[in-house]
Amino acid sequence: MILTVTPNAALDVTYTVDSLVPDEVHRVAQVRQRAGGKGINVARVLHALGGDTRALALAGGATGNAVARELATSGVPAELVPIAGETRRTTAVLALADRSVTLLNEPGPEVTAGEWAALLAAASRHRPEVLVCSGSLPPGAPPDGYAQLAATGAQTVLDTSGDALLAGLAGRPAVVKPNVSELIEVTGIRDVESAAAELRRAGAGAVVVSLGPDGLLAVTGSGTWHAAPSAALSGNATGAGDAAVAGIALGMSWREPWPQLLRRAVALSGAAVLGPLAGDLDLGHYHREHDRVAVRARGT
Repeated sequence: MILTVTPNAALDVTYTVDSLVPDEVHRVAQVRQRAGGKGINVARVLHALGGDTRALALAGGATGNAVARELATSGVPAELVPIAGETRRTTAVLALADRSVTLLNEPGPEVTAGEWAALLAAASRHRPEVLVCSGSLPPGAPPDGYAQLAATGAQTVLDTSGDALLAGLAGRPAVVKPNVSELIEVTGIRDVESAAAELRRAGAGAVVVSLGPDGLLAVTGSGTWHAAPSAALSGNATGAGDAAVAGIALGMSWREPWPQLLRRAVALSGAAVLGPLAGDLDLGHYHREHDRVAVRARGT
């Protein structure tokens, strides 16, 4: 079973407008709401693929209740650990004219030591084969919160940034998945392969770097690979990284070799770009693209 942990869950609200112009009044063509946060998005993708998964998250207040209702309606298996604070909302504005997406992310509620301990206990109780730790840590969470979760013993995929990423390396995650800017931020090294190697020296088993439309670069103990999509895509890229993480976690649970795992992750990432909301997939694209993804070993 793949357990995803989202300490800073959210109710994702997406507004669709014709165009987004500063200092103007906009008429919203469509409003959509769903449970979100990076780990929940990963679980949604895995559920759509028929994977054995469960989403674990902290949730509280009326917004937390809305998150719980949406997860129940969508059928994504979930356990929500209650907190006293109000779950945050995130707002995405999708402008149809240029397909741009503007994100407004609230910081999240203050989490108490007891609430964090309850999250750790729940993660340990599930005994997953693969543990996915995703997104920001909410205020009040321990700085090394992801290292504490990794200590539950499962193979861990860590997808976060900044101090949470650096502190999480103490848990020796099997994979960390930063994008290029996140990688440069935490290492100060602009060469992607050198920066990824630095994270491996600091505790990561492997580093898979999101290169945006250029795919993924994996720096591992057994080699370095670049996986590229067959063609550039336009759409909503907000859930593409989460879909890639779902592919990585699924490949780990199936013990796939790195080239196969990366092919799946890149195909899922593209399928997410074509989905309307984070966590959605164009399954037809995924199945067509899977065998078209080019995976090449670096340094050979």
